[in-house]
Amino acid sequence: MSVNSAEPGTRLEVVLVKGGRTKISYSAELLADDGDRIAVRAPWAGDGVRDFGFVRFEAGDVFTEYYWRDRWYSVKEVRTATGTLKGWYCDITRPATRSGTELIVEDLDLDLWRSADGTDVRRLDEDEFEESGLAERDPRAAASAVAALDELEALALTGDFTSLLA
Repeated sequence: MSVNSAEPGTRLEVVLVKGGRTKISYSAELLADDGDRIAVRAPWAGDGVRDFGFVRFEAGDVFTEYYWRDRWYSVKEVRTATGTLKGWYCDITRPATRSGTELIVEDLDLDLWRSADGTDVRRLDEDEFEESGLAERDPRAAASAVAALDELEALALTGDFTSLLA
């Protein structure tokens, strides 16, 4: 069995790294890992309520998260405790890596939100991305990050967004 083999239902520790430090770490249930895409499900892992103005993440919310080993983003489907779709929160990241029961993702500051009905698609944290200095430190990674955000935004605006998750 390879180090990345695991049956659905296995617990993984999702480790979100930002600026070389762990930003957040939480337990998630492995739904699938086909070698390219990893899908997990986890309850809202933040402290209390996070109100962005356009969406609130709160206790009881369930995130079905999709990570790729060959793409520069992750997509998180967000539902209420009763199953109502809130929308999709996307992080621009380096391709995910998995070692045993750890799924490691490096956040590159850029984000995208798409509401459940598709009427609200917004790019987030572009100022943080600029301030991060990634374009100067690693121009190739910065270009990949911007291209990934553009790709996600185009998919979200055309209504083809869910094709990523099929």
